[in-house]
Amino acid sequence: MLLYLFLTCFPFLFFFKLKPLPPWPIELKFSFASIHKLIKNSFGISYFTSFHSKMSKKINFGSKVDSFREVEGGGGAISVLDLPDLALECIIERLPPASLCSMAGVCSSLRSMCTADHFWQKHMKNKWGRIIGPAAYREWQWHVALRKDSSLLKHGGPTTCLMRILSIVRPSWWFRPKVDDCSKQGSLPDDSIMSWFLALESGEFWFPAQVYNRENGHVGFMLSCYDAELSYDQRTDTFQARYPPHGRRAVAIENNVPWERLRAPPIDTSPHDLHLSDCLNELRPGDHIEIQWRRNKEFPYGWWYGVVGHLESCDGNENFCRCHQSDTVALEFNQYAPGSRWRNKTVNRKEHREEGDEAGGFYGGIRKLSSVEEISTWKRLWPSDILE
Repeated sequence: MLLYLFLTCFPFLFFFKLKPLPPWPIELKFSFASIHKLIKNSFGISYFTSFHSKMSKKINFGSKVDSFREVEGGGGAISVLDLPDLALECIIERLPPASLCSMAGVCSSLRSMCTADHFWQKHMKNKWGRIIGPAAYREWQWHVALRKDSSLLKHGGPTTCLMRILSIVRPSWWFRPKVDDCSKQGSLPDDSIMSWFLALESGEFWFPAQVYNRENGHVGFMLSCYDAELSYDQRTDTFQARYPPHGRRAVAIENNVPWERLRAPPIDTSPHDLHLSDCLNELRPGDHIEIQWRRNKEFPYGWWYGVVGHLESCDGNENFCRCHQSDTVALEFNQYAPGSRWRNKTVNRKEHREEGDEAGGFYGGIRKLSSVEEISTWKRLWPSDILE
């Protein structure tokens, strides 16, 4: 019986030939061990499982082999590109920005994937979404357009009449356009989200946003929020802020501005324009508000925090209060001491526009605050001492 089994199986054993696994890639800039380490450090996976791919891709910068047999026959190599597209995308979307940049430098196929906008949208939103608004996006579009126009001039190409006009009338409040040298981004599309993210991260791109308690909490700006142009300092994880000139005053610059003192402009309008209030009819005592204020009509507006109070004719009893039915709205700025000329202000509910004078400044549009986050931010910035 044993002899029969031996004679039956012997031909198969004789002709069966084990083939070694294909060699690991050596022409990639980093090996599977590097990929394993990258993934482990990026999102905590400590074991990278083996895989078998029916369709294999050759490593040489994204060109593909026709079949697994061609790889098996020699000359090919198994790489991270052998992963199914869905699995590879799942890995890429979990990589942090620095790892995405590293992965994009490996080959043309990975570069094409790692620079795609949908992988960078999440990173842009998570890091910059709270302080980047429509004004910053428009500024980036102007920045890209001017850079393209500058590139045409550099290479002797004709610049359009439209671009010449745009370079003059770009919607920046006080600074002339600055075209930065972003050659470090290589052949990245100028209008890609990755290009914008890297420009923000490097500090090369100055963008409009607003700063609470400007100039390191200068007493004259407590509980206010002013427009500025910002540049990020990756080394300190803070910002440099450039404030527009006030009258004859030169441009003010503040360094080391932390993230918690920044926000995107809540109203998509120039700081020199009056905000048309749409909340006056619904204001009631206890509501939290922001109001535009400027020293004189040459200055830009800042947003100042206050609350809606009771009229002098009201004793504050909720059961008998009729303040919300009056055409006059009482505003209180309780960060100032009782008796201060800045403590109280009344506005007309139906006909309010900009009002004031050179002595007390000019009050503009009003925003009602409904967001708990906005209100808590103002309370967190409340001064330790009552202002005079």
